[in-house]
Amino acid sequence: MTQKLNTGAPRKCRRYNEALRAEALRLASESRSTQAAARQLGISPKLLYKWQKAVQPVIEECSREDESAAMRQRRA
Repeated sequence: MTQKLNTGAPRKCRRYNEALRAEALRLASESRSTQAAARQLGISPKLLYKWQKAVQPVIEECSREDESAAMRQRRA
């Protein structure tokens, strides 16, 4: 049985700043392919999907508030 030897320093998680995240989300929203956007930026598609999922509830909440405001204006 072969075992994988742990050579070198342990892998560290990469940290991405807010500017890169915002650019990645913008690029993914403009592109037809999230995977292509991730490849272009050199990040994992899974990570980009995770960022999109984290932002999605905020976007949905804002759109609900906009709809409510529009309904109130129609009634008035």
